[in-house]
Amino acid sequence: MNKLFADLLASSSSQKTNVGPRIQQRRGVEIKSAREVKIMRRSSKIVATVLKEINEMVEPGMTTGDLDKYAEKRIKDMGALPSFKGYHGFPGSICASINNEVVHGIPNTKRIIKSGDLLKVDTGAFFDGYHGDSCITICVGDVSNKARKLSEVAHESLMAGLSKIKANNTLLDVAGAIEDHVKNNNFSVVEDYTGHGVGRNLHEEPSVFNFRTNDLPNVTLRSGMTLAVEPILNYGDKRCRTLRDQWTVVTKDGSLSAQWEHTILVTSEGCEILTDRG
Repeated sequence: MNKLFADLLASSSSQKTNVGPRIQQRRGVEIKSAREVKIMRRSSKIVATVLKEINEMVEPGMTTGDLDKYAEKRIKDMGALPSFKGYHGFPGSICASINNEVVHGIPNTKRIIKSGDLLKVDTGAFFDGYHGDSCITICVGDVSNKARKLSEVAHESLMAGLSKIKANNTLLDVAGAIEDHVKNNNFSVVEDYTGHGVGRNLHEEPSVFNFRTNDLPNVTLRSGMTLAVEPILNYGDKRCRTLRDQWTVVTKDGSLSAQWEHTILVTSEGCEILTDRG
């Protein structure tokens, strides 16, 4: 299970005064009203816009700190707040994870982006009481064939999972589709970190896992659920470790990692991708 996710849920009420109004008490799996969905379309559109712009602007020689500064300004320009900044002490408005960094990379003005890097940019926006959350993987400059393939399969696995989302299907239906596509391409699924519900809180129930398991609740999907689905793939072994900064997670074997994420709305016929960048 996503250990950080579990810790954040468990501690949300006791720590909410440290990070302002963006963390509220645990409420269980929520069904969003039409009004709430309308707001989440806006927060998610802000996220999608920022990620699309970063994807178009990033180039070798920039720093992850440059991207963070840009994202924070754009999110605020569109009337929102960065969901990540200050969230349980995280210092950035984006997570910027490069190559073997899996998740939660801290942006830094000294971290130079190079040609050949596999860059994961994850961000969120808090608008009118609700969050949107999404991640993209960017192949910077002249990347290796294996890096490009890993990113492509990670994105394909996300879309395979989303194809199984509709009311009355289960989280295992989604996880099975993701896991099968990953394994068919001989990559591994990271199991320590999962997707999640999203809405009033950045992390809500349920845990949206990307692999078959009996250890997490196999929730039946209902119209009006809003979920962040985010498969993370490693080129080598699935195991990870956290660096001394207590945030940055890397692959144990030093292999590459890729991640794609969308915030979606469950409907009776499928899902609406709220963070669609198209």
